[in-house]
Amino acid sequence: MGRENDFTRGRILLPLLRFMLPVFLAMLLQAMYGAVDLLIVGQFAQSLDVSAVSTGSQMMMTITHLVTSFAMGTTILLGQRIGEGRGREGGGVVGSSICLFGLIALVFTVLLPLLAGPLSAVMNAPAEAFEATASYIRICGLGSVFIIAYNLIGSIFRGIGDARTPLITVLIACVCNVAGDLLLVAVFHLGTAGAAIATVAAQAVSVVISLLLLRRRALPFDFSSADLRFDWGVIRRVSALGLPIALQDLLVGISFLVLLAIVNNLGLTPSAGVGVAERVCGFIMLIPSAFMQAMAAFVAQNFGAGQYGRAKRALGCAIGVSALIAVLMFALSFWRGDLLSGIFSKDAAVIEASADYLKAYAIDCLLTCFLFCFIGFFNGVGMTRFVMVQGIVGAFLIRIPVAFLMSREVPVSMFHIGLATPCSTVLQVLLCLIWFRVANRRYGGSSGKLSAGA
Repeated sequence: MGRENDFTRGRILLPLLRFMLPVFLAMLLQAMYGAVDLLIVGQFAQSLDVSAVSTGSQMMMTITHLVTSFAMGTTILLGQRIGEGRGREGGGVVGSSICLFGLIALVFTVLLPLLAGPLSAVMNAPAEAFEATASYIRICGLGSVFIIAYNLIGSIFRGIGDARTPLITVLIACVCNVAGDLLLVAVFHLGTAGAAIATVAAQAVSVVISLLLLRRRALPFDFSSADLRFDWGVIRRVSALGLPIALQDLLVGISFLVLLAIVNNLGLTPSAGVGVAERVCGFIMLIPSAFMQAMAAFVAQNFGAGQYGRAKRALGCAIGVSALIAVLMFALSFWRGDLLSGIFSKDAAVIEASADYLKAYAIDCLLTCFLFCFIGFFNGVGMTRFVMVQGIVGAFLIRIPVAFLMSREVPVSMFHIGLATPCSTVLQVLLCLIWFRVANRRYGGSSGKLSAGA
């Protein structure tokens, strides 16, 4: 493994930030996929298209996050193997992961187009936007293979300590997405369908470029066609690490879909407003999300190398930097939410609803800088089952009930509905602080080379 990808020696903060920055930029550009869709649709199409793209893309983001989270099992296992000095086993990890995720891609490619209508109904898509929402899900579903392939390749790169290559591929794909949206939505006026086609095409470009770069990349292990097989030992390990994260993200995603379904019942303007706000939130949360992914890879190597204390110091550094940025994000989203929302919509009523909802997310900014860094730390150590539990508890005991109760107010306040999210995060942070003490007792005096997945 190259010295620049070795997180087990030397300084902590600068290597962590150098690794986090490309992760952040790649996530920023990925977020622009849906943001550009909504931005261009909001400027060149109708409110029903805005609602359809926001609802449909929320469903696809849930699925994408599910795959990304599951692929974290590959990232963590590779990082731990490299930290343990067993990097030669990486070829088998990668080969088995490709076979596993190839099977998953086939299932999603078949099922999502068939279930586009029922999924739109589950989401309570407004009647005016129902067919457009189903069309968005159907088209993106047909491109599931590209979404899954890209996220797996990205997890492999991050597992070996390389965050720059995924940044290059997503940058090129984002440019393609912008060009496709402008052509299909602004010029040919295809609305929701045009935005979906552009998104899938951009993902396909991303996969092709990623594969080409992967072939030319000097890997810290040998990889050949012989590694492309279902090694059930490796698959069980990847699944043990990745499935709890994926299940947590799935159920948390479902909780946000339920929240959106609650809002969709309130009418087209609240639906479009929350859709715009969620798109803005996708950008606001990028810094803590990037630290979460960077922490997982950084901690995995150090935990594998038996340096639990160094992993804890990295957690402190990540929280400190993330908290400073969180204060800026709070101020911007709380007091200038209308400015941010206006980027994605020209409808004054939609902008007002979105800005009101964003004030609650501004509060959440001050909490997620702690929560996401803790989650990345626990993932890297291998305590993925705890990550699953805390996410599910926050989503289903707090977020959904609070959102439902607030939606019954007369008149309805989008700010009060949005408060469901920071209320959930408060509980999750408290759970993380408790479990951090458990981790310290378990690993604080050990080599770190213990059974993960606790």
